[in-house]
Amino acid sequence: MYSHGPQVTKCEEIPVEFPYQYQPGQPGLEYVMVPRPVSEPPGATGSGKLHNKVAIITGGDSGIGRAVAYLFAREGADIAVVYLNEHADAIETQERIQQMGRRCLTIAGDIGDETFCKEAVAHTLSRFGRVDILINNAAELLYEKDITDLSSEQLLRIFQTNIFSCFYFTKAVLPYMQPGSAIINTSSLAADKGYSGMASYSASKGAVSALTRSLAVSLADRGIRVNAVAPGRTWTPLIPSSLPPEYYMFYGSFHNSGPIKRAAQPYEIAPIYLYLASEDSRFVIGQTIHVNGGEYLGL
Repeated sequence: MYSHGPQVTKCEEIPVEFPYQYQPGQPGLEYVMVPRPVSEPPGATGSGKLHNKVAIITGGDSGIGRAVAYLFAREGADIAVVYLNEHADAIETQERIQQMGRRCLTIAGDIGDETFCKEAVAHTLSRFGRVDILINNAAELLYEKDITDLSSEQLLRIFQTNIFSCFYFTKAVLPYMQPGSAIINTSSLAADKGYSGMASYSASKGAVSALTRSLAVSLADRGIRVNAVAPGRTWTPLIPSSLPPEYYMFYGSFHNSGPIKRAAQPYEIAPIYLYLASEDSRFVIGQTIHVNGGEYLGL
């Protein structure tokens, strides 16, 4: 019913121009975006790095979360996709994972609600019997043209989704995680580089990075690795559902996207999550790894 997005591997084939498009609600729908985000390269094969692991991925229905779900499934993991209400995207993600021969559970609800987070973990355990990897990825972005227009309710909502949910899911999964398990949070370049109109989002993502460092220290003696990924500009549903037309010059212009001169596609971000989820990163804790095409370097 819903077609998968274009699958490309060559850099010159990756979309670099994104026409302005508006979606009225967050976190946005991937299947209506033009061009579609690229979630996986064609012909890729797994190497079993996550064989029979179970991963919970918030925001796993689309964008970076979907790309991570596809890569993890290709590496042998079963996936619990947690999402808000983007049912069409979630169905597409589930079908693709099942095509890879892995199991996929979809769980819809508000991650800003601690009760739902507990229920999502319980549902995953009931279906799969274990949780090895937690990806706290889902987020909201509120564009504030003038910070004086930001209400207390809006600020609370951003923090509930972007940082409170990390606490809620971490608390819920910890009793069931074994040594070797991994928690990976999604921070952002915005946490370190200020952007006009993104104060609440940037602040919440800065909190994610700080939480990551603290949890890494406190959970190290339990053998649970905690790290974060900080993507730069990436073409996901968060963009058309969050940003006004003037930001499309920022996201769509070939000349204003850092040294690589384009925004990232989700599948280019996903391998960092695989590295942090696998035994390859056994000696890595408390890190926030930037994946931003060199933009943070100011080049």
